[in-house]
Amino acid sequence: MPDPSRRHAVAGAVDVDGPLAWREQGAGQAVLFLHGLGGSRTSWEPQLAGLSEAFCCIAWDMPGYGASAPVEPLTFAAIADSVARLLDAAAVERAHLVGESFGGMHALHTALRHPDRVGRLVLANTSPAFGLDGTDPDAWRAARLAPLDAGLAPADIAEDVLTAIAGPGLNPDMLAMRVAGFARIPSSGLRAAVECLHTHDIRNWLADIAAPALVVAGELDAETPVAYARALADGLPDVELVVLDGVGHLAVSEAPHTFNRLVREFLSRRHARERT
Repeated sequence: MPDPSRRHAVAGAVDVDGPLAWREQGAGQAVLFLHGLGGSRTSWEPQLAGLSEAFCCIAWDMPGYGASAPVEPLTFAAIADSVARLLDAAAVERAHLVGESFGGMHALHTALRHPDRVGRLVLANTSPAFGLDGTDPDAWRAARLAPLDAGLAPADIAEDVLTAIAGPGLNPDMLAMRVAGFARIPSSGLRAAVECLHTHDIRNWLADIAAPALVVAGELDAETPVAYARALADGLPDVELVVLDGVGHLAVSEAPHTFNRLVREFLSRRHARERT
């Protein structure tokens, strides 16, 4: 078990700081929440508060983010291995993975690289590969690194970035929470993540993912459009797809009650193909 000296309570939750840091709340089956490019462990407050009565909810800071140490080089394989190491540190043999955007990619790579550690997958606002609409990776990378190259910190750009990708349903309290989560990202961590994200492409291996999956898309998501979610769902062998009306790229925060209900129902449902 983690060293209790590294644990401190935060409004019903417990933070664990170390080489890999996380926030934990609740008891029961373990559910690991994997944040997106502009998030951290504090970006999942509605999920930890809303689902901890039924599950042991764990939200990590990915390597190089928040209180977690970086890994070099940051690759999807290294991130998947870090997920496995976090489960070891938390004394969790097998967890359901809930990933948002970049975090959904982490979940997919972990399911391929460490299938025995993964129960079910909830994949929100994500895709099977970068740039399915023809986005140029060099232009995408340059646009996201430009503020850092100009000397701005993630905290300086957080509100503008999040407002631009969200739908109209993101209320001020949720926006403030997401801005605070974004502000915890070191510039070096965000830079490494941008360099990693555009390398994502697992289209040829989707059929190898045995874990049952729930894919959640936002009708108004321009970052990972519904077509991306359909491509993901078409390739996975055991999948459900839900499209949320009026929702943009931050479904977990724009419609937290609906998202939590979907997660609770999906993770509580028996799947005949799963091990018991």
